[in-house]
Amino acid sequence: MIMVIQVSSQLHTPMYFFLSHLSFVDFCYSTIIVPKTLDNTINKDKPISFVGCIIQFYLFCTCVITEVILLAVMAYDRFVAICKPLLYMVIMSQKLCVELVSGCYLCGAVCSLIHTCLALEIPSYRSNVVNHFFCDLPPIFTLACSDVSINELLVNIVATVIEIIT
Repeated sequence: MIMVIQVSSQLHTPMYFFLSHLSFVDFCYSTIIVPKTLDNTINKDKPISFVGCIIQFYLFCTCVITEVILLAVMAYDRFVAICKPLLYMVIMSQKLCVELVSGCYLCGAVCSLIHTCLALEIPSYRSNVVNHFFCDLPPIFTLACSDVSINELLVNIVATVIEIIT
């Protein structure tokens, strides 16, 4: 889809610009999660190292948050197209589209960095091996030897703020 949008000059509109970035984020999902899943189906050794889990979690969280914010930006794009059709190309300039998409990626990276840093701030872990093919905060929190209620509260606060903003 990304290639078709890039090749066809008729598709060089803000809507397709956002769709190509949404396709890119979806592609990133599969390149982050699927390799370990395939490795688990072939090999009997299922766990993932703690460092591998943290890296996978950061990248996956970046994609999730970027996608959510990008969908909100796409909704704004459709709102402008419907409510102000004569001013659409003026309002949704190429510069604004690039800024909006860059903001999506930046917010995704920063928010996932916050989540990852919060997970790394947990004082100690029982093991450095996570017995999952996909790393998310609940499996990481199950390894903690200390209370993670503050971490869970902060994760919920950040998620709520992102949900309200979008």
